[in-house]
Amino acid sequence: MQKIHDTAEAALDGLLRDDMLIAAGGFGLCGIPELLLDAIRKSGVRDLTFASNNAGVDDFGIGILLASKQVKKMMSSYVGENAEFMRQFLDGELEVEFNPQGTLAERMRAGGAGIPGFYTKTGVGTQIAEGKEHKEFEGPDGSTETYILERGIFADLAIVKAWKADDTGNLVFRKTARNFNVPAAMCGKVCVAEVEEIVPRGSLDPDTIHLPGVYVHRLVQGDHEKRIEQRTTRKKEAA
Repeated sequence: MQKIHDTAEAALDGLLRDDMLIAAGGFGLCGIPELLLDAIRKSGVRDLTFASNNAGVDDFGIGILLASKQVKKMMSSYVGENAEFMRQFLDGELEVEFNPQGTLAERMRAGGAGIPGFYTKTGVGTQIAEGKEHKEFEGPDGSTETYILERGIFADLAIVKAWKADDTGNLVFRKTARNFNVPAAMCGKVCVAEVEEIVPRGSLDPDTIHLPGVYVHRLVQGDHEKRIEQRTTRKKEAA
């Protein structure tokens, strides 16, 4: 299978439609599949649901799709850096399904492993647990605790951003960018990855590969921004 495509638009050709569930990688402003998100914006598809740790910022990441009103629902953990997200949510224009961060990651990983659901203690006794099945389990010390059922995420499409790839789709991520990109890639029926560099087959150390190419269907190489999410500086001291 030829996985490498010349542009993000070509890599997404034939995959996009209205009302899709898309799993997107990224953590803060690192590891965001910015080229693929821009291609989705240009395609004009609407009523999208995104499973993503965050919603980018107003002019970057999923934020550009919020601005163009192409997103109807977000399944997220952290959305505090996006003013348009807040406005749409408070005005009733955007449906939001908040997930504890570890729960969201595990929902993606579970979907990628073919697991339809799992039980967790996280969220018990909070709004997160409302409407979900509760079950008692006995712990290692013999005590009984309550767990809630969380569903695995099975996305129509996964879009991720990696540091390096070979032509078979084996991916290597850089530092924090690895956090949500790996489980997001796993849970998509089709996974498209954008990368900074595509290297020859066999040049990647097998022990450094974070995601096997079996999960990746299409690749595109491109230039990416290097943004700083929170810049903290100190005043210049007087001479």
